[in-house]
Amino acid sequence: MIINRLKLVQASVLMGLMLFLFSCATYNDRIAHYYDHIKSGNYVAANKDLDHNKLLQKDRNRLLYLLEKGKTYHLLHQPDSSNLYFNLADDYMEQQAWSDAKDVAVGTLVNPMMEKYRGEDFEKFMIHYYKALNYLYLNKMEDALVEARRISLQTQEQSNKFNDKTTRYSKDAFSMNLQGMLYEAGGDMNNAFIAYRNALETYLSSPTKTYYGVSLSKQLEKDVIRTAYLNGFQSDVDFYQRKFNIQYQPQHVSEGGELILFWENGLAPVKDEQEFFFSLLRGAGGVFYFSDPSGQMMIPFTGAAEVNMNGVNLNDFRSLRVTFPKYVPSPVYYTSATVSVSNTTTHLEKVEDINMLAIETLKQRFAKEMAITLSRVAIKKIAEYAVRGGKGNKGDDAASRELLAGAIQLYSLFSEKSDTRNWQTLPASIYYARIPLQRGKNEIQIKCRTVSGQDQSHTITVEGTGGITLYNYATLK
Repeated sequence: MIINRLKLVQASVLMGLMLFLFSCATYNDRIAHYYDHIKSGNYVAANKDLDHNKLLQKDRNRLLYLLEKGKTYHLLHQPDSSNLYFNLADDYMEQQAWSDAKDVAVGTLVNPMMEKYRGEDFEKFMIHYYKALNYLYLNKMEDALVEARRISLQTQEQSNKFNDKTTRYSKDAFSMNLQGMLYEAGGDMNNAFIAYRNALETYLSSPTKTYYGVSLSKQLEKDVIRTAYLNGFQSDVDFYQRKFNIQYQPQHVSEGGELILFWENGLAPVKDEQEFFFSLLRGAGGVFYFSDPSGQMMIPFTGAAEVNMNGVNLNDFRSLRVTFPKYVPSPVYYTSATVSVSNTTTHLEKVEDINMLAIETLKQRFAKEMAITLSRVAIKKIAEYAVRGGKGNKGDDAASRELLAGAIQLYSLFSEKSDTRNWQTLPASIYYARIPLQRGKNEIQIKCRTVSGQDQSHTITVEGTGGITLYNYATLK
């Protein structure tokens, strides 16, 4: 009997140590080698590293592997291979749209890092951005337009999630703006106008004309008026001219067409974790809830109906420690940029702020996810409480129960972990500008300003074909 108890204790300690070592490392820590290659611009090494990273080879991280492979091949200027992986990621997200009960149970009872990663809402929009660009680089306009139409479907799906659409991330202004650009590049001016207008209305619905860290751009105002004019929608032209105090003058179309340049700056924020302490309390009508020390947060115990609360001493549920993810913005090397061609310089305007999106959307679901986290911790504690049993237990039975309860306590302590996974090679922010081109080769100079105030120039070559060319340039320092 003593030997069995000793083995149980040893197994518990070993399990605890293993879980402790696992819990100390965030997702970012465990893919750091890959991430370092990306930041240094060594995309070939980064691509190889993905295939040797044991964490990303696990089934629960399949989506992250596909997203990172797609992005790395995009950075390697291999759009065909990039879309091979992005399409697999897209299909995976559609298949995982309906939660697997067994998978969710693992995430609920152990920790969410053990559940299959399904992607952040803004990540689902960003995959259409990269896929559309890849198709354009492959001269597959019809496929790029399919991505434009799928943005509408994604917007509808996102909107259907929430009753209160004014305070939740129910649409993506950048994606609707991109949709307008894709339709315009494909010659569909009517749908281009509708998409631009939808993006515009997203900003105008805010008193500050901002949307998740992005202000309404002058370029979008002009695009709405211009496409309204080209469609013959004079009443819309008049309305928006008055609203924005713009007098629209039809412009001569440059012989080489126009470049829409996207500048992707920095890298997405890293997910870390933070500690919170709560107590389980009984409220009016016997309802159980969790409260933080200040009493400002009161979160219902959603799992109370699934366990036996009779005889539970709430004094044992004081200062329950839980962890919750938090986004930490990565430092950026550049703060702004201009683009010059043929002695004309244009300032790039911010069109997407993933730093802000990530932080704010996580805040929006804090109460729901914290309720799940607290319920998980409390249920583990109740299991420990039940195993210890009453005071009447004596001798070997009491000792065995105490050992098992200790094992549960150790497991509960070290298995509790936040989900720190995310698509980390997304840019921190995206800027854009529209630039007229000459026919043939155009040398485009992008001048980026560092945090220390110095300017660094980068040159790209773009072919002026007479139509609209979309091009993205990334600085991932």
